[in-house]
Amino acid sequence: MASEKDQVSKTVSSDTESLRGPENDPSTGENKLVRQLKNRHIAMISIGGVIGTGAWPPRFFLSAFQELIVPQGLFLGTATSLQNGGPVGLLLGYITMGTICYTVMISLGEMIAYLPIPGGHIKLAERFVDPALSFTMGWNYWYNWTIILPAELSAAAVLIGYWDQDTNPAVWITVCLIVVVFINMLGAGAYGEAEFIFASIKVITIVGLIILGIILDLGGGPNRDRLGFRYWKNPGPFVQYAGIAGAKGRFLGWWAVLTQAAFSFIGTEIVAIAAGEAKNPRRNLPRAIRRVYIRILLFYVGGTAVIGLLVPSNDSRLGLTEGKGTAAASPFVIAIERAGIKALPSATWSAASSDLYTSSRALYGLAASGNAPSIFLRTSKNGLPYVSVIFNSLFAFLAYMGIKSGSGRVFGWFANMTAIAGLMTWVGISITYIRFYAGLKAQGYDRTHLPFASKLQPYAAWYALVACLLISLLSGWAVFLKGRWATDTFVTNYLPLALFPIIYDEPPPRNKIEAFWQWLM
Repeated sequence: MASEKDQVSKTVSSDTESLRGPENDPSTGENKLVRQLKNRHIAMISIGGVIGTGAWPPRFFLSAFQELIVPQGLFLGTATSLQNGGPVGLLLGYITMGTICYTVMISLGEMIAYLPIPGGHIKLAERFVDPALSFTMGWNYWYNWTIILPAELSAAAVLIGYWDQDTNPAVWITVCLIVVVFINMLGAGAYGEAEFIFASIKVITIVGLIILGIILDLGGGPNRDRLGFRYWKNPGPFVQYAGIAGAKGRFLGWWAVLTQAAFSFIGTEIVAIAAGEAKNPRRNLPRAIRRVYIRILLFYVGGTAVIGLLVPSNDSRLGLTEGKGTAAASPFVIAIERAGIKALPSATWSAASSDLYTSSRALYGLAASGNAPSIFLRTSKNGLPYVSVIFNSLFAFLAYMGIKSGSGRVFGWFANMTAIAGLMTWVGISITYIRFYAGLKAQGYDRTHLPFASKLQPYAAWYALVACLLISLLSGWAVFLKGRWATDTFVTNYLPLALFPIIYDEPPPRNKIEAFWQWLM
């Protein structure tokens, strides 16, 4: 009798081999996705997901879009967090959210390394939970990345416009849109190469900014002012949120940072969508997953720590929630100006290429599960789901809505809802892993024989599930403070949360207990 390790390896190999061929899907007659993404592509796609994509703080998004502003990760998004939580609150918030992100990724990594199938976690939910969850997660995820695509294009135009104020933002949106669509129409291989280049630029830029920040903090700027931990002492390590005194005000400041930081981390799961087109997935995917914590520590924890040293939390230019934010409100830009540096070259590129890739593959995964029209399964001979790419690229034209303040506000409402949609995706991933873990245990498999396994499971998945649900439920808590009610903020925070169980179409009950539960819920 074969050993347990051999049985698991045989099962994994069989699943992986079945994805390589035949060239046509026998059930549909369409061409299948082709594994073109190399190890370096997967590594950079996972990095790009950590540092470049995601949704943004609700109050800032609604007001800032009136001025055609979209915060971009560490460049802009941390401004509001620093203002709300102070330097220590900012750092602790991102550390906490980093632990949640890591637990989601090791849960996803264990499943996707075992079954690197097209559709990623969308198909995994169908396999390990039920088709209803797959349906809900799939459309939720598709909406998330479809709306983020035009938002990222607007972000690119805004950040470029800070250095080039003479050119109409619509011009930069058009240029970026053409490049993004062109790259994606060339197939997964071209996308992988482009993402390798763009993510490398992101890494170099952020590492350079962190090094520059350390130099400025030690007095290496033109003004020779050594900052040290000055701003941790004055105005202080924490901010009393909304003027609420004592530990309660400091806790609320930290929680405000946490809810905003959650939106910055959304996107790390992109590597699962790319798994269906990855070469040697059982070798390359675990490598990418194991290194996620390094990226979280370097880019987010390191970046926020430096930001807290360079800019005081009461700097008036951090006032993004007042609807006056521009790229000049970036903590790094503020620090550079405070140090007396007149100008700094900017290397900026939107994550829109990843957004179009992810949304098109999510739609392909939905069609593969029978949850979207089969036309989206149409694929070229080189493995490009061209119908899905073309269809999703049409939504990129929503980026032009941001040029006008009125339409930009409406678009901001839609884009803001992607934040909660992203967190609900993480909830779905955690639920799927818990069922996956239970299935392996029931079958008597030793998880250490899988391509990737973590000793933190299943506790890590439960931690991620509870934390993501809690953050989603309390994401709009600020509107319940006295004098701070905002209907648009309340709706955009809680509508996606309410829609998730509504979209979830449960199968008919099998007994009276299940029938009673469905009636009750």
